[in-house]
Formats: sequence, C-alpha cells, structure tokens
Amino acid sequence: MQTIGERLEEARKKKGISIREAAEATKIRGDYLQRFESNHFDIGLTEIYTRGFLRTYSNFLKVPADRILNDYAALGRGDVRPRQPAREVYGRMDISVATAESGDRVAGPEETVAAPEPSHANRGPQRSRAATSLPTGPDPAKIFKILKWVGIGAIVVLALLILKALFTGDRPATGNGGATAGVSAARGPMIGLIATNSVQVTVRRKNADESDGEVLFTGTLSAGESKNVPRPGALYIEASAAENLQIDLNGRRYELGQLLGNGYRKGQLPGP
Repeated sequence: MQTIGERLEEARKKKGISIREAAEATKIRGDYLQRFESNHFDIGLTEIYTRGFLRTYSNFLKVPADRILNDYAALGRGDVRPRQPAREVYGRMDISVATAESGDRVAGPEETVAAPEPSHANRGPQRSRAATSLPTGPDPAKIFKILKWVGIGAIVVLALLILKALFTGDRPATGNGGATAGVSAARGPMIGLIATNSVQVTVRRKNADESDGEVLFTGTLSAGESKNVPRPGALYIEASAAENLQIDLNGRRYELGQLLGNGYRKGQLPGP
C-alpha cells in the first residue's frame, strides 16, 4: 500500500510538474511540499495548517483529499472528521468552506493559506504577489485609422512619382552654347564623342538613300568634355577640327581623323 508521500509524489510526476511549479500554483512553500512527499509532516506548524496544506496540495494534484486526510489521521496526527464542503463560485474565484464541530477552518483548493514562519527561522517579511489583470488588445478603431492614413500616404506618394515621370521624362540633350540634339536619348548602341580640344560636332543618321537623316547631336564640346550619342545605324559625323575629336567604339578610342581620313571634316561611320 502506498504511503501519503508516495501518492502525492506519483500524482505530481504524472502531471509533469516540479516542486517549484507546484509551490507557485498552490502558494505553499516548496520545502513543505518536499517534506510531505517524503512523509515528514513535522513542519513546525499547527495541525490546522498542516491539514489545510495537505488538502490544498491533494486537490491540486487531483488526489482524493479525504483519503489523504484520513490516512494522515491514522498516523495519530489528530482527529479529522469527514466534511461536506459547500462550494460557491464568485466570478473566477472558487471558494470552499468547511465547518467542523471543533470550529477549525480548512483552506479550499483555490485559497492561499498564510502560514506563519517557524519560530526558529529568522526570515524577513514575504512579498505579496501582485494581482495581474488580463492583457488588453489594441483598439481596432485606432488600428483602422492608422491603416487608413498609411494607405492615403502611399497613394499620394505613388501619384507624385507618376507626375514626376510624366513631366520630367527624357529631354533633348544639350551641348555647350545651348545647342540641342535632334532626338531624345535613345536606348541601344551608343558612341562616345571625346573632345581633346574645342570642336564643333554634328552627328546625323544616314538614310537608306545615302542622304543626311535626322540630327542626333549638334553642339560644341570643350577640351576634355565627352558626349554619348545613340548609334541606331550608319552615321554621318562632321567636326570643325577632326584632330580635336576622338570616337569611343565599344570601349576603344579612335582619332576621328583616322576613321575619316586626314584632312576630312565629314565622314561616314558604319552601323553597329
């Protein structure tokens, strides 16, 4: 036959909780619970507190409290008569009240029994546990208002970006002196114009009938200035001084005079 301590220990281990967790749940000191499970009931308290702690711990572990108290009484620890508890529920608090002819009051499973400290122990005052309230979630109205303003802000930013793209799109390129290119900046193959000295340059598209086509760039480049020009096909390049202009083709530089021939101011550049 199992002892009181063995039944309590077995029930606690089946629940998978430690002595510390049981002490926090029942508000009973852990060393008292440890002694109960070791069948040591002399904890320096009066019998009413010892029986109250045993009842609370048994109810917490789902062990029949009356059987535990009867077995405890059989050890000669005091006369314990069966009591029929009257239970009332107020909100979330479950209170058990038991009366006996002796007038003793035993703590219910949900009550906290304030046990006096042993006279031989020199301990300071214990801190009371502050009651905690249930967490409150965020206000849905505030969340909706925040999301609404975030959505409005995103729409405004998107509208500004669209307007900026419409009114600040690619514009005709300008060279020194206010000269403008005849076409907008194009995507695709490009050539680079690098001025080694001041030079007037005009780049035109070559038509299929060998005539001059639209102007891709015209302007004056100062010494050290460079300009990228679209290369949609064969081009006509005209420079006021061919020796002052270099052409960048696929990362390699060529003197315009080498491409057109020395002494020529205008020549043809084949398509890519």
